Amino acid sequence: MPNKNDFLKNVVEHFDIKKYNVIGLVDAMENMAFSARDLNRAGNIYDRMLRDKECGIILTLAGSLFSAGLKKIVYDLIMNNMVDAIVSTGAVMVDQDFFEALGFKHYKGTPFSDDNLLRELHIDRIYDTYIDEDELRICDETTAKIFNSLEPKPYSSRELLWEFGRYLEENGGPKVEDSVIYAAYKKNVPIFVPAFSDCSAGFGFVIHQTQNPNKHCSIDSAKDFLELTKIKLHSNETGIFMIGGGVPKNFTQDIVVAADLLRENAPMHKYAIQITVADVRDGALSSSTLKEASSWGKVETTFEQMVYSEATIAMPLITGYAYHKGAWKDREPREFQKIFLSSK
Repeated sequence: MPNKNDFLKNVVEHFDIKKYNVIGLVDAMENMAFSARDLNRAGNIYDRMLRDKECGIILTLAGSLFSAGLKKIVYDLIMNNMVDAIVSTGAVMVDQDFFEALGFKHYKGTPFSDDNLLRELHIDRIYDTYIDEDELRICDETTAKIFNSLEPKPYSSRELLWEFGRYLEENGGPKVEDSVIYAAYKKNVPIFVPAFSDCSAGFGFVIHQTQNPNKHCSIDSAKDFLELTKIKLHSNETGIFMIGGGVPKNFTQDIVVAADLLRENAPMHKYAIQITVADVRDGALSSSTLKEASSWGKVETTFEQMVYSEATIAMPLITGYAYHKGAWKDREPREFQKIFLSSK
């Protein structure tokens, strides 16, 4: 009978946009059609965002992205001042990034596995990727340990993820060089996870609140919304780069309406890109077009582009194009985290 080591042996490697100059490839797509031309336009819109001195850039992440090899791209965007705030699912930030920062890995697998055998071996499968469930339990317990160390009160997800970065700092740093949570902590890039309990940290909360039934930490989702809205008010002009859809997409688009409630005539997101494979016809949030968002007063339609492509294909090309165009070299870091640290 196979053992766990027979499955967990080939590590997923993260794509490095710095190694591959794709400018010529993406430029050539301008004269093609369909998704190729859409991707070229998205690359040019992202480059335009980076050149706009007044624009704060918000990256949204949904889907199993970092387990699929896209983590280093986001790390490089942070380190090179190509993103100013991140809104993500909990799985991407905690189950995948923080998990790897603790020294664990994701492994190449196959969708044709015997899932009953995988369960017996404590191996979790994400399509063609494997995770060691026993290591994921350590991640759960580590988040509980962090919550136990904090003052019992409600927190925004941004505050808690900043504490995750501090935990890594105080415990010798991450076990990998490309931790997104740690890079964001060092570069003052705030990370929001609106559905924070829907991940390994949620299990950590179950442990923490069971152990501390009367005095414990909790999530203040309204504070999340207010804090991200403050970023919109602080930056005024904003661009959004959305990978997938879901809660991060809607949360980030909604801050325009919230900002308008607090200050009349708050501008819509000036730039917007979305990479998705969702079908627009069912009226779902993940697939709703950016032009549709304009009807809600959230996104301007001058510089917006939907790219109907799977993220592991489109994201390296769009970000690699913008990286090698080099606009980031003259871009000052926004350090939006300081908006909140200075108010303590």
